[in-house]
Amino acid sequence: MNSSFSKDSNGYLETIRKGLLYVQDLQGGASYGNGTRSEQISRLKRELGSADAIVIGAGAGLSTAAGLTYSGERFDKYFGDFAARFGITDIYSGGFYPFPDDETRWAWWARHIYFNRYIDAPKPVYHKLLTLVQDREYFVITTNVDHQFQRAGFDKQRLFYTQGDYGLFQSVNPMLQKTYDNEEWVMQAMEAQSFVRDTDGIFQIPHAGVSMRLPASLIPKCPDDGSDVTMNLRSDDSFVEDEGWHKASAAFAGFLRSHEMQHTLYLEIGVGANTPVIIKYPFWALTQENPKAVYACLNYNDAFCPKQIEKQSVCIDGDAGTLFDLLIRSDR
Repeated sequence: MNSSFSKDSNGYLETIRKGLLYVQDLQGGASYGNGTRSEQISRLKRELGSADAIVIGAGAGLSTAAGLTYSGERFDKYFGDFAARFGITDIYSGGFYPFPDDETRWAWWARHIYFNRYIDAPKPVYHKLLTLVQDREYFVITTNVDHQFQRAGFDKQRLFYTQGDYGLFQSVNPMLQKTYDNEEWVMQAMEAQSFVRDTDGIFQIPHAGVSMRLPASLIPKCPDDGSDVTMNLRSDDSFVEDEGWHKASAAFAGFLRSHEMQHTLYLEIGVGANTPVIIKYPFWALTQENPKAVYACLNYNDAFCPKQIEKQSVCIDGDAGTLFDLLIRSDR
């Protein structure tokens, strides 16, 4: 068959279209897979070892399993002052809070970025996943923006961050379709709030506490034209898909093209109901059109597949870190 992905394809848009067309004709309801949990884990282990290619699709559930939680103890520890003053209840909603001034807003974002982008996840879940695929032909597409795949050692040429990166700014000027690395600014902004590094070089809150404002001189500006900047996170049509983004999208399409109709494992991990069009629906469609393909859904309380691809699917309910441990142990 002729490939549906050309040399310079936009893999992001083309797979979304493919997935949407597929779900329009879905009939027969959902399946939770065939066999016992143990049997499905054993089958997934076999597929990981025998597939010609593995396409990993990761959502927020993977980072949650890795301990990058947005509420609870972790939020209270690093954002308790913002919670007390503004009534913010979690890191996610804090990103939309109407702070009274730019000095306070950017103090929030410095912490938001640092604790979700520039430190390793509390649990080695990403490292465990790499252990399972590092010797295989793999590619990763993810809606996560926390850079944990690269921090864990995944090949950056095999990663496609579809929704942006906490480590990048973009200008509010729509004529500047570029992104800007923010690491140096983040480190300065953390120091300006009086965070101090521990023996591992990680910023912590000292006994004297920290500030909730930055000096006006530290409010970030675009280095090209001095305009205001915002986060490079997809929330509307102002999101900048820069050169790196398009290169990764084309690489994703190229990987799918090069393994079309081969024994491909579409390994979906922690993808919820917020963005099924980016990973879940395309994975279903790609599995349906290739009788050699296998779709695996690993999710906490939400592992399922369409009835149409039930025989080609593995659905395992559970915490990703625990499942990776089982898969690693079964190889010993």
